[in-house]
Amino acid sequence: MATTVGRNIAAPLLFLNLVMYLIVLGFSSWCINRYINGQTNHPSFGGNGATPFFLTFSILAAVIGITSKLAGANHIRFWRNDSLAAAGASAIVAWAVTALAMGLACKQINIGGWRGWRLRIIEAFIIILTFTQLLYLMLIHAGALSSKYGPGYRDHDYATGQGHEHHVPGTAGEHKAGVGTTMAV
Repeated sequence: MATTVGRNIAAPLLFLNLVMYLIVLGFSSWCINRYINGQTNHPSFGGNGATPFFLTFSILAAVIGITSKLAGANHIRFWRNDSLAAAGASAIVAWAVTALAMGLACKQINIGGWRGWRLRIIEAFIIILTFTQLLYLMLIHAGALSSKYGPGYRDHDYATGQGHEHHVPGTAGEHKAGVGTTMAV
């Protein structure tokens, strides 16, 4: 089936992004817990002035990314243009918040100072996730360019219930003789 080209590429990327978002959520939660408790002297933590903002946006990006992958899994399962709307919208929001977190990661790296291995892992994963999430976003929207890659926005016969092989131009939405259009009072 030709429409599985995008599906076969997007499914493993969805799983990879889900695992990476789960790792970011775990490490970010640990780090922000240490930060709130005032334990920033822990050898695997450290940080600088950008750390609290970076951790906040990392947790936000991870939670939105994980929920976006749930909608994405539904879209991969059904692979229709109506499931594309939910998957695409949530993927765009997840990518936008991840891109914000990447900006803060770059700022944190630029400021310098001692950053423990957990913070460096979160920084690296957020930067990688920004690009893999963008690639995933482009893959699920590839159907807009060609139906070979997946469902797009050109499926006009979906609302009328007619298949591609039975569609007669000019018949969608026309009034049929003998069918009443008003209710009896």
